[in-house]
Amino acid sequence: MTAPEQTLDLVVTGRRDEAEGVVSLTLARPDRAPLPAWTPGAHLDLLLGDGLERQYSLCGDPAERTAWTVAVLREPGGRGGSALVHDTLREGAGVRVRGPRNHFALRPAPRYLFVAGGIGITPLVPMLAAAEEAGADWTLLYAGRSRASMAFAGQLADRYGPRVLLRPRDETGRPDLAAHLDALDPRAEVYCCGPRPLLEAVERHCERTGRAPARVERFQPREPAGAGPDRAFTLVLARSGLTLTVPADASVLDTVRRAGVDVLYSCGQGTCGTCETDVLEGRPEHRDSLLTEAERAESASMMVCVSRCLEERLVLDL
Repeated sequence: MTAPEQTLDLVVTGRRDEAEGVVSLTLARPDRAPLPAWTPGAHLDLLLGDGLERQYSLCGDPAERTAWTVAVLREPGGRGGSALVHDTLREGAGVRVRGPRNHFALRPAPRYLFVAGGIGITPLVPMLAAAEEAGADWTLLYAGRSRASMAFAGQLADRYGPRVLLRPRDETGRPDLAAHLDALDPRAEVYCCGPRPLLEAVERHCERTGRAPARVERFQPREPAGAGPDRAFTLVLARSGLTLTVPADASVLDTVRRAGVDVLYSCGQGTCGTCETDVLEGRPEHRDSLLTEAERAESASMMVCVSRCLEERLVLDL
């Protein structure tokens, strides 16, 4: 059964410009009491009011138990969340958060290639420190629009030296992903975060060359592969004792909430993992952008905001 998540009322204790359009925020309890533990790859939900929620990766030091750090890119074409963070979350401001949650955990390996695009550097920053502490051999390939737009670039280059390969597009053009991937030891793990074209390019190359799939974290949902037509099915909520019909034009999440059952959710696109729910019976049709192929085959859980059912009946732990 998935563990309940904590919702905390924190305060902004520090704010810093990290790059063009990127600010980092340090968050702590008002009394500076310890915060829940987290591991590299974890993220928080920032609950910004009026139903506005956004997910941001933790990019500080997991050993620092009294403060969390996130970095936020202002997105001019976004839906308003990043602008609200930039414009209102100054030092001393309160903010409600939920989490942390980790669907992008760092697995032990002797060798890593970390690939970042733009603000995708954020979950990788603590991963680099963890890989370094573990004595692993690693390289960071970090691409961005320009050097001035690449958060933490100078700090990482100063700290780790030549293992940090900075590729600002206005200076070096686009990075040669194939060359870096082809040069890897077969035992190496690939971790990638950034815009969709970067992730898709890495995934395609790994598939084409027979490499193990890269571990990726997405800002946008991927297209569900082989998703069938939406159709109605029976949904049983084991703990609530309810049997419902999920219509073809409604999601599992919508149906459950209409029945008065409370379910945590955030992005509504299958990218954040907030609504992950244990599956007790039935075969989900996974349409999320988080679960690995092995996790999809196991079908122990599903993201109820987007995924559906391959059979006539599905039983969830709700």
